Amino acid sequence: MEFKTFNPYNGEQLATYTKLTEKELTDKLDKSQEVFSTWRKTELTERIKLIEKVGALLREKKAEYAKMISQEMGKPVSEAEGEVNKCAWLCDYYAENVAEFLKDEVIESEASKSFVSHSPIGTVFAVMPWNFPFWQVFRFAIPTLVAGNVGLLKHASNVFGSAALIEEIFTEAGFPDGVFQNLFINHDDTETVIKHPAVKAITLTGSEKAGSAVAALAGKHIKKSLLELGGNNAYIVLKDADIDKAVEVGVVARMLNAGQSCIAAKRFILEEDIYEEFVTKFTKAVADLKSGDPLSTETKVGPLARKDLAEGLQKQVQDSIAQGAELLFGGKQEGAYHEPTILGNVTAEMTAFKEETFGPLAAMVKAKDIDHAFELAQDSIYGLGLTIFTADVDKAIAYQSKVADGAYFINEMVKSDPRLPFGGTKLSGYGRELSKDGMMEFMNRKTVFVK
Repeated sequence: MEFKTFNPYNGEQLATYTKLTEKELTDKLDKSQEVFSTWRKTELTERIKLIEKVGALLREKKAEYAKMISQEMGKPVSEAEGEVNKCAWLCDYYAENVAEFLKDEVIESEASKSFVSHSPIGTVFAVMPWNFPFWQVFRFAIPTLVAGNVGLLKHASNVFGSAALIEEIFTEAGFPDGVFQNLFINHDDTETVIKHPAVKAITLTGSEKAGSAVAALAGKHIKKSLLELGGNNAYIVLKDADIDKAVEVGVVARMLNAGQSCIAAKRFILEEDIYEEFVTKFTKAVADLKSGDPLSTETKVGPLARKDLAEGLQKQVQDSIAQGAELLFGGKQEGAYHEPTILGNVTAEMTAFKEETFGPLAAMVKAKDIDHAFELAQDSIYGLGLTIFTADVDKAIAYQSKVADGAYFINEMVKSDPRLPFGGTKLSGYGRELSKDGMMEFMNRKTVFVK
């Protein structure tokens, strides 16, 4: 079986990749188990040096890696370079902090000594998406490997070129053979990987359907799982907010990566007193965004990663209009490209409010007051993140207890940061990535008690 990758901007075929045979897959799984026994004993200082080399390679070859990202999934190259830089920052962060994270945690008890030690668990299997082909992988891989675990990657088939490059990076940095392995497999092979005795945990970033399927397999084989799934983030703007700043940040929060982000602002919930002002300024700012070839540094909005994704978004747009939403801007789709689109007077019963819209579609929603805004924001099956823009920061902080999401950003867009835990609630998944929390997800926190 072969996998083919295509450039969504022009439809040109990029490359062909051959699926692993059953024996090749088994050999890689066995190798991961074998190499873990030695990798876990490698001095932490040596593991740190290796991830520092990974960071250096990312910076040195940024243009090469960014070009692959842009060609495979359509991200503007300037954003792709930013993605690669963020991966390098991640390497810096864990190189500087891993020793502190892995220290024994002394806990006072009636024992003469009691503490929690941290040991790696083995092979972590990652199922990763196409929207941030480098960042999503490195977000799992760097803390996992530097802590002494080993990694297996099953990437989305439309970004297999990125997957191959990532494995090359770890090899070129000097990681022992087998510590990080890329697997050219399809979804049907997932259980083969999960049930292998080497695999101790599974991390998935992707859709609810994929997350449910993988979590079920993990449960069947009693393996730990971490899920980072969809989101339908609310972006609340109150009447006392700096509207110009809220618009500036909001455009990026919705249109970055052509809106293909789980943490993108999707529902703009606006107090009715400033609704018209915000919508007018937001529409003008979106109209100024340049669409075109992702490899052009002037491009701000590229195509979606695949034609079917653009078609799915178009259906959500048309369904919402049929339900009474007002088309304020854009609305057209051709091939994998979907125009940046703004819908006005969206209500809680409409598709653009209820469903995750994975593309450049902004839904404008009116709220009577702050309490109504939060009520609307929490009317969702997802719980990834929320933004609120207001001049009253103290009041915003007080309202955070009303929010079930995993992130709450005041006067800033929701974004991931190596220093802060990242993850969601409800159908947005469970578990946390990044910071110390992310590293601890795949460690054995062992209680040691000395009488």
